[in-house]
Amino acid sequence: MGSIFLNVLFWVHILVCLGIILLILLHSGKGGGISGLFSGMVETFDGSGIVEKNLDRITIILGIVFGITSILLFIFQ
Repeated sequence: MGSIFLNVLFWVHILVCLGIILLILLHSGKGGGISGLFSGMVETFDGSGIVEKNLDRITIILGIVFGITSILLFIFQ
């Protein structure tokens, strides 16, 4: 594979890493967290906010992309 592919893959990996760090810091812990500022405004019937659910989904997607880019970097480098 070309060096352009590895460079793009590397930068995607770096951006995903930073995104995961940011999203994990936004997740609410016992005290409510930063996401509690937004999800407290719009609550669903089960008590979990829409923002919190979307934050969970995006974190899972970024985790999967992180795993894939990690494997690809291992294979091609």
